[in-house]
Amino acid sequence: MALNLRDRLKRIQQTKRAEPVTRAVDLSPFAARGWAPAGFLTLRREITAGENIALPPAMPAAAGLLMPGIRAGTDYRDLLFFDLETTGLSGGAGTVAFLAAFGRLDRAGKLRITQYLLLDYPGENDFIEALLGEFDAGGNAATMVSYNGKCFDSQILKTRCLMNAIAPPEYRHADLLHPARRLWKRLLPDCSQAAIETGVLGIDRTGDVPGALAPDIWFEFLRSGGTEPLFGICEHNRRDIAGLAAIFSALARIADDPFDAAKKINFDLEALALRWRENSRYEADTSLRATGQSLLRFAAEQGYPRAAFVYALSLLKEGKRDDGRKWLLKTASAACPPPLQASALRALAIDSERRLKNAEEALSFTEQALALLAPDSPRREEFERRLRRLRIKRPHTEDTESCCPADSLEDTKEL
Repeated sequence: MALNLRDRLKRIQQTKRAEPVTRAVDLSPFAARGWAPAGFLTLRREITAGENIALPPAMPAAAGLLMPGIRAGTDYRDLLFFDLETTGLSGGAGTVAFLAAFGRLDRAGKLRITQYLLLDYPGENDFIEALLGEFDAGGNAATMVSYNGKCFDSQILKTRCLMNAIAPPEYRHADLLHPARRLWKRLLPDCSQAAIETGVLGIDRTGDVPGALAPDIWFEFLRSGGTEPLFGICEHNRRDIAGLAAIFSALARIADDPFDAAKKINFDLEALALRWRENSRYEADTSLRATGQSLLRFAAEQGYPRAAFVYALSLLKEGKRDDGRKWLLKTASAACPPPLQASALRALAIDSERRLKNAEEALSFTEQALALLAPDSPRREEFERRLRRLRIKRPHTEDTESCCPADSLEDTKEL
């Protein structure tokens, strides 16, 4: 009688339990490099980074504005820098993590790195259990810091926990990929971790084994037992943690004092100013809002057009109309991108019509804006409608408030 699926799976499980793991692994090369057993077919080693990680005395109040997931006042010792090497570059259920690194900062600012290495598939359960122990170390809830970890590393860890019938860990998560993209995507060819380390922080990764080779290296180790390439990927994993801590250090220093950091770290000042102002608008800490406005002005004075435009609008909303118009006129100059010029001219037209009661000037600004827009621009309809209304309204400037109330209300909201 044919067995059903449940009986067949049960028989397979019983057969696997009865068969001992026959593959022997020579641990002497690993022991020579500081690796020690941490479970079945699982090794562990601890390393201390050579240099201190430069950080502000305490977690900056603005850290969360730049790095969502990081809370102001968080103890640096509660950060857990995390990186995995896996058997594939996708997050499917067949992808297994075989190497993990955790980094913690001590009171002296030293980065202490702990690595775990899986020597073969049958040891995965012990490997996962060893990793989860790192999340409980120290007694406080860890804040995990990763680079692209929300989309990759954390998903792999969760999947492997579920595949091994282990409850996934709970933690706060700060993924530095997105803050890094905001500050450096316009300055670098790409925003990979290695590109930021070398192009911004000046970290030398000469001789580093590319992470993309990790799957082939581990599979070759399983086939042949050769350890040298595997040690190379272990070193790559260690460097990733040290580099991750360095990127965090740069972001923390920017959050602590962006004006001083701008003298020492190359980053996109305009992107920082816009991000800071947007995220601090509803903060209870008024100093954060003040810094955001100061950053916006600083970026505008450095010639960044988007910052100048947003700064101009903020001045208008604060009632500083003349100053706001000056910045709008700068933004409307030929040095700025045409779409931004058109937006500045639109704001000038609204201010001229509503506050200055000068329909003639508003009409001129609108005509200039239309000349900048492409024929297929979706914004043309709105400008053409405004143009028609202003041409009708031009002889009757005294009726500004009574004409087209719906359009006037829309303008008020946008300014």
